[in-house]
Amino acid sequence: MFFEAHRARLDRAVQAIDAREYWSPYPESPSPSIYGEDAAKTGEAAFQALLNNRFELDQPGTGDYTGQETSPYGLELGITYPHSDPAALVEAASAALPGWRDAGPQARAGVALEILKRINERSFELAHAVSHTSGQHFVMAFQAGGPHAQDRALEAIAYAYAESTRQPTRATWEKPQRKGDPLRMDKKFTVVPRGIGLVIGCNTFPTWNSYPGLFASLVTGNPVIVKPHPRAILPLAITVSIAREVLAEAGFDKNVVTLAVEAPGELIAGDLATNPAVKIVDFTGSTEYGDWLEANARQAVVYTEKAGLNTVIVDSTDDYKGLLRNLGFSLSLYSGQMCTTPQNILVPRDGIDTDQGRKTPAEFAADLASGVDKLLSDPARAVGTLGALANPGVVDRLAKAHELGEVVLASRAVEVDGLPKATVRTPVIVALDAKDEDTYTTEWFGPISFVISTDSTEHALDIFRRTVSAHGALTASVYSTSENVLSDTELAALEAGVHLSENLTQGVFVNQSAAFSDFHGTGANPAASTALTDPGFVTGRFYVLQSRRHAPVEGAEVG
Repeated sequence: MFFEAHRARLDRAVQAIDAREYWSPYPESPSPSIYGEDAAKTGEAAFQALLNNRFELDQPGTGDYTGQETSPYGLELGITYPHSDPAALVEAASAALPGWRDAGPQARAGVALEILKRINERSFELAHAVSHTSGQHFVMAFQAGGPHAQDRALEAIAYAYAESTRQPTRATWEKPQRKGDPLRMDKKFTVVPRGIGLVIGCNTFPTWNSYPGLFASLVTGNPVIVKPHPRAILPLAITVSIAREVLAEAGFDKNVVTLAVEAPGELIAGDLATNPAVKIVDFTGSTEYGDWLEANARQAVVYTEKAGLNTVIVDSTDDYKGLLRNLGFSLSLYSGQMCTTPQNILVPRDGIDTDQGRKTPAEFAADLASGVDKLLSDPARAVGTLGALANPGVVDRLAKAHELGEVVLASRAVEVDGLPKATVRTPVIVALDAKDEDTYTTEWFGPISFVISTDSTEHALDIFRRTVSAHGALTASVYSTSENVLSDTELAALEAGVHLSENLTQGVFVNQSAAFSDFHGTGANPAASTALTDPGFVTGRFYVLQSRRHAPVEGAEVG
């Protein structure tokens, strides 16, 4: 029904992932000239209309309604959602599976692409929903929660469609014989979904991190239960509502996609993840819970994106100001609440060569702190960069970080005009020594980073290799004017199993990745169970089963 309408976009997406080139069909600028003069006003009005109301979904097993979202900017959302019995959702998804399976990859991809089209049309509404649940500033929420998340969804659709149609649906097999006619078989190949998928959403990037698993599972034939973080329900509730609307229009059981919302104090993710009917689990969040899922959801294939010890190795630079500007922004963006934000910055204790002379670790740390302080000196600009802290645990962690060593840059509160309850904090930078491994081998999620003095660059590479291999990381970065050091760091990154960025001084940052080109995450270290942007992310979601029979003998009469 929808496939031909969207086929050109799908073909272009497949081309982009094959070439690893820049491409994005969804403009990231919330400009009226792109989205329409009234788009921003209409989107905000739609968001406001949701506040202090029930969010209806007409799901099975719904008894009461529940909701507990409070914006990090201080706004009480007051939205309640259907509190559905998890067992009823599993039963409904199981009943929806055969029809969705039998539809085939083209029909499923068409539905997924239409869902995505309608999500894009509501990007402004979703931006407000993401901002007031995650704490991202509106512009970042529009980009990361809207077009960038949609890019990731389309990327997953393209991978899922390409991999699930790689095999022919039918083939004739013919084997010559020494005497007589050849052996001939007619063979049929069918993509069979693994089973029900469970997407466990996170607080910080509810759409960007949830869309790949959601759409990869759908296109490969698996119904999906979406379990949002209790502090970030609305963006995924809107997404599920759109999906159910499109499914019904296309003639499918809309319970192919359902929403599982938990009441305060209720913990349903673990029960759903270990349900025998759930065969796929997608999770983004804490290392502790990701490890638990991998250990306990044994009946399912589990895709986790955790975090870890994202590391920067500083050896030398010919653009000291560019280094400080780039790294300082990376530490500040969304208050370090990205799983890709640097934590450990390794600097040789005898200093680094720069275009501004030799810099000791103390001088480097002071210059970095000064750059961050300058970047965030204007409150309005600071809020636009930092956003707000989404989780009370980050606030507590930030306070504890000031006791870990010499504080080079202390965190401070930033007031937001008109939003007196907003929780906005600047980063803290702490100076440590290489011997303080107990501190820097712990993940300190949030706007917390360490400048760590090492014996040498070689020592820094050894620390990098050991700590990332043991504890994981999603990003690594190096600054050096030496090709030998860059080669050694690249080898260390290969051994540690982490993606590497080299000498970033311009408008590309280590904690950002481009859909269709950059690989995000890797199964090569403990921070993730697989790369979330490669074929392996989709191939585990389906099987290919065959049936075969003898082919009719050519020329023989039939019937």
